[in-house]
Amino acid sequence: MLRNGAAEASGSPAAAPRPVRVWCDGCYDMVHYGHSNQLRQARAMGDYLIVGIHTDEEIAKHKGPPVFTQEERYKMVQAIKWVDEIAPRAPYVSTLETLDKYNCDFCVHGNDITLTVDGKDTYEEVKAAGRYRECNRTQGVSTTDLVGRMLLMTKAHHSNIDEDLDYRKHKDNFGKGPKGHSPWTGVSQFLQTSQKIIQFASGKEPQPGDTIIYVAGAFDLFHIGHVDFLEKVHLLAERPYIIVGLHFDQEVNRYKGKNYPIMNIHERTLSVLACRYVSEVVIGAPYAVTADLLDHFRVELVCHGLTEVVPDKDGSDPYQEPKRRGIFQLVDSGSNLTTDLIVQRIIKNRLEFEARNQKKEAKELAVLEAMKKTEEEEHKKGLQG
Repeated sequence: MLRNGAAEASGSPAAAPRPVRVWCDGCYDMVHYGHSNQLRQARAMGDYLIVGIHTDEEIAKHKGPPVFTQEERYKMVQAIKWVDEIAPRAPYVSTLETLDKYNCDFCVHGNDITLTVDGKDTYEEVKAAGRYRECNRTQGVSTTDLVGRMLLMTKAHHSNIDEDLDYRKHKDNFGKGPKGHSPWTGVSQFLQTSQKIIQFASGKEPQPGDTIIYVAGAFDLFHIGHVDFLEKVHLLAERPYIIVGLHFDQEVNRYKGKNYPIMNIHERTLSVLACRYVSEVVIGAPYAVTADLLDHFRVELVCHGLTEVVPDKDGSDPYQEPKRRGIFQLVDSGSNLTTDLIVQRIIKNRLEFEARNQKKEAKELAVLEAMKKTEEEEHKKGLQG
């Protein structure tokens, strides 16, 4: 069980009100800032948040094959700072029995549609019992959208993508929904605001006795490999204050090439801020870790994983200054998962993912059309009455 650092209730046990326990559940496959925002909102509705996570088998049955294994998904959700506890192997359909088992007052879900394989609302039972709350879905991102960005290999703010024969062969077929339009977009529709950053940021300044550690990179499609690395860095000090420097999109594209980054700088900022091991983020950090940067943030240790360090534009080592000061350290995360490997997982199973996303869109369209038809019939009855 992991606590997110929320303050405990004060006063005597007898006088303190009973903590409100909140339940969320889902697949949490390819965890992104939309998932994190849902959990942030849910945690704000109570005092203790438990997140139920479905098994690979359940997801395959109702939605199609997941990108990540259940063990990977468990660890990703545990790393989100608003989560107090996770419940592995949670049932796909939310029931009162599950809420009672975990002593939860109510269940929270986003204002989107979640259906079983036979088209039933997975929250029907808890809704009927009045133990359901709704939070706002984060516009501009979804797992389907991210899968689509990788499948389509669309390039929006970069210019040097090489469209190989395989890409050209498939690009007109991928992402086409049942009505011939694409539910995906290669260009993120997410609009960043200062309020959203404030909601995700800790707002905590480093305190005397904290060890200020700096790490930098793309942190694209923030995944379990990143979490493993940041967790290892977090263990390097008794009171770590980890600052993550995020490179601008154009810089990431320079050293990673192709269509990277998949997520833009605004999306990557929220993804990293949601991690419990991160204290602060530098948005658009310079590629070279300079003396000015180290002095400004009073950095005591600079860490990098075992992945390749690409030279700066002038051919120099971007970590030469922290190395000169003797404060540079390589950290083995113990994970070999990279953003490239995630994309490879998607491409390898592209037909399965395409079928999954088409199936999901068709199901959601059918439900929306049924709801529209019901509303129209009720409106007609009202006019006749």
